[in-house]
Amino acid sequence: MRVPRLTGAALALACVAAALGHAVTTAPTADAAATTAAPPATTARTGLRAADPSVIRVGGTYVSVQSIDDHSLHVRQASTPDGLAAAPARQVWSDTRGLGEVWAPEIVRDGGRYWIYFAAGRGAAHRMYAISSASPDTGYTAETRLALPDDKWAIDGVPFVFNGQRWFVWSGWAGDTDVEQNLYVARMSGPTTVTGARHVISQPREPWERVVGNPYINEAPEPIRDPDGRLHVVYSANGSWSDQYCVADLRLRAGGDPAHVWDWYKSNGCLFGSHAATMMPGWTPTVHADGPGHHTFVLLDGDIATSPPAGPRFPLLYHAVPKGMPYSWANRHWHTGTFCWWGATTYRRANVPGATSDTGFGLKFFE
Repeated sequence: MRVPRLTGAALALACVAAALGHAVTTAPTADAAATTAAPPATTARTGLRAADPSVIRVGGTYVSVQSIDDHSLHVRQASTPDGLAAAPARQVWSDTRGLGEVWAPEIVRDGGRYWIYFAAGRGAAHRMYAISSASPDTGYTAETRLALPDDKWAIDGVPFVFNGQRWFVWSGWAGDTDVEQNLYVARMSGPTTVTGARHVISQPREPWERVVGNPYINEAPEPIRDPDGRLHVVYSANGSWSDQYCVADLRLRAGGDPAHVWDWYKSNGCLFGSHAATMMPGWTPTVHADGPGHHTFVLLDGDIATSPPAGPRFPLLYHAVPKGMPYSWANRHWHTGTFCWWGATTYRRANVPGATSDTGFGLKFFE
């Protein structure tokens, strides 16, 4: 059965009803509730022709970071997510050392400072770097290269804290050749200090995430905590050069270890995409956007401890190509949208150790 497309008050009621269909065992914090007051119903393409949005909320201000011309990082600030496209872009860092292509920056706040994590390099030399400042749009430090375990190609990294432990999640290669992009996690002891081994948590091995290959893709991981307190890493699958690009979900089992691959359950299809054939049963494809992906949850300070509670819809940004435009990287725009938690969602897997299904919160995404 397909879930009908809903908007406005009907959508909010549907999200509440879905949440009530699943027992919520962890009450949202006051900060979480403050983070996620329902946004205005403006779900559309912005005027910003760009990729890989990263947006956080700091008080009443929305702060974004963007790589321009694969060379420099720019920060925008606005009073609404939709206002970011028209806000001035202030350069906060440039590649003065010739590191190479600068991709997919992520902004968070940690210890009262703004941190921007980004990939830079040429070809197989891409690695993760970080800069920080006490101000969102000025005064950033020189870049620090993160010493990720095994020192392999790495992009799209972002830190988070779960159950008191710091982690870093990113997309990378197992070896030195571009066969497939996997998702990895490693423990951290500080904003730029990674400790211990890297652990693979997802590989693009499902048929619906192998529609486009050479290489096969799992990338753009975005951690978020659901209303039961369980960890999700929501990521993009299939190549971003194709309109098969889509968003899928990894959900950690209750009490699971983020470093243990078999404690993760993957959605049985795309949760946000433009092709019905690759969508998880019950999830409908987009109407206005082709190849939605590389999204950002608009969290307070970028902190998953402020993830939204069950109930109404909450802000989301993603990149996509508007339907009617030729699909190409050059035609990607930032889009504003919304999401809500969807209760009693079962993910199933076969031929693996342990339990073959897991039920908990999933996500619904709306243009």
